[in-house]
Amino acid sequence: MSTTFLALVALIPILVALVLMVGLRMGAMKAMPIAWLACVAGAVLVWKLPVHYVMALSLQGVSSAVGVLIIVFGALLILHTLQASGGMETIQYGMQGVSKDMRIQAIIVGYMFAAFIEGAAGFGTPAALAAPLLLALGFPPLASAVLCLCFNSFPVTFGAVGTPIIVGFGASIKGVVEAAVAAGQFQSVDQFYKVIGETVVTMHGPMAFILPIFMLGFITRFFGPNRSWSDGFAAWKFCVFAAVAFVVPYVFLAWVVGPETPSLVGGLLGLGIIIAGARKGFCVPDDIWTFGEQSKWEKEWTGDISVSTSTEFKAHMSQFTAWLPYILIGAILVITRIDVLPLKAWLNNNGVVNFKAILGYANVNDSLKLLYLPGTVPFMLVALLVIPLHKMPVEKAFKAWTTTAVKMKAATISLCASVALVKIFQGSGVNPDLAAAVAAGSAKYLPSMPLAMATEISDIIGGAWPMFASYVGGLGAFITGSNTVSDMLFGMFQWDIAGQLNLSRVVIIAAQAAGGAMGNMICIHNIVAVCTVVGLLNREGDILKKTFWPFLLYGVVVGIVAFILLSTGFSAF
Repeated sequence: MSTTFLALVALIPILVALVLMVGLRMGAMKAMPIAWLACVAGAVLVWKLPVHYVMALSLQGVSSAVGVLIIVFGALLILHTLQASGGMETIQYGMQGVSKDMRIQAIIVGYMFAAFIEGAAGFGTPAALAAPLLLALGFPPLASAVLCLCFNSFPVTFGAVGTPIIVGFGASIKGVVEAAVAAGQFQSVDQFYKVIGETVVTMHGPMAFILPIFMLGFITRFFGPNRSWSDGFAAWKFCVFAAVAFVVPYVFLAWVVGPETPSLVGGLLGLGIIIAGARKGFCVPDDIWTFGEQSKWEKEWTGDISVSTSTEFKAHMSQFTAWLPYILIGAILVITRIDVLPLKAWLNNNGVVNFKAILGYANVNDSLKLLYLPGTVPFMLVALLVIPLHKMPVEKAFKAWTTTAVKMKAATISLCASVALVKIFQGSGVNPDLAAAVAAGSAKYLPSMPLAMATEISDIIGGAWPMFASYVGGLGAFITGSNTVSDMLFGMFQWDIAGQLNLSRVVIIAAQAAGGAMGNMICIHNIVAVCTVVGLLNREGDILKKTFWPFLLYGVVVGIVAFILLSTGFSAF
């Protein structure tokens, strides 16, 4: 059976998801189970895997998905709890009075506030929160959506406290990483994740400076009264100021602590710094730029929600009290992720649920570290602390928990199907029915689904792959709506193709992580969510036409950085 044929069959589930979700605009809750069935069919009919074994791999995927879902639940719970307590509206109120210049507002809200929310919650919440705030500040709905989608990129790799790296790659390449650890190439799996984080901040770093300047010029060119790039570029000093305020803690934490905190703490510290700087006029342009009179706006810029009558926010408590839950989340994450402190080991060794030899297959295992999952500590813990901290009625808190639970339905179905598909992808390289024959040397396993695709693509593209690796990550996010699921889907594929081309796996896996993050710009799931909150339903195509160009630019920059890292021998592994 040719590798080309196997690669085409392996591609079918991905194409099914793409056609259903993009072409037919079917939700992930329906599309991903169908893609999983397509994967099951390929595994049974072409790879000749036992049905019982495919079911075991699928159950392993469901177990892994539960870990992701606990994080998603905790992240959404914090958001809904703060919305119910008035804390989120207080935070939004505080944002309104910083500067009248809409370029400065775009950086504070779209760039920094969204980066912080991404680090804390992830999963599409930053753009959905920041875009309505920009709308309330007087931004055209279309401009608000485009800005927030594009800025929600470089923080995403470390979003929801490192979930894309820790959970995404944990579900896809943990087995081969453990083998690398056993071979002495890394001290531990956690150390490998940390190295990926160190590498990916190097790839995101240039765009953290380039993107705010580019996007301000982009917005003033297509939405400004003068249709001029230079109006946006005139605020370049404040963009650089904001980038430094974010990138310094972002890089420091990625290199010193790990992948859980760079976006969360970088966004939180950066937000405080640039708000203080804006209030004092530091690096702020002398002129005040706005979008001009609404009567002169083009009709396509607006939607169902009138900018002039949008929400007026008010404070329900002090700014410190409103921000305190996020401060606690950041502090708890730091003290529970540092190796020298005892809490990390205690959380890792307690509350562990193991699933061994699922359905009798010794190579199909999984475990859940319930206490170490950030959805439990700190998210659920802090959600409970918010009740006394914000003097919150118990009924409102209960409603926040039930609302979160109800909203988990779609995520639960789509994630379980997605991760089950990924596990079949991974496990397809081992056929239990052939184990004895393989051991005797009379048979051999077919290449796994990711390896078959990697072999074909490496033959076609060859050494130019570093320029394309991030776009594969972006395609995964575009299809699945998640950097985490993109890393699950393509992690092993990227690992295998790096091996085929004798490239550093660290650099290529980091490019995948960066690509999954930049894919949030064009992710259908995120675009639909933003369209909903700014009143632009059925205008997804208009937004995608705008966000595609920053996405393309981002991938070029990541590819150049990947080539530089490879040429300088950044990592031999």
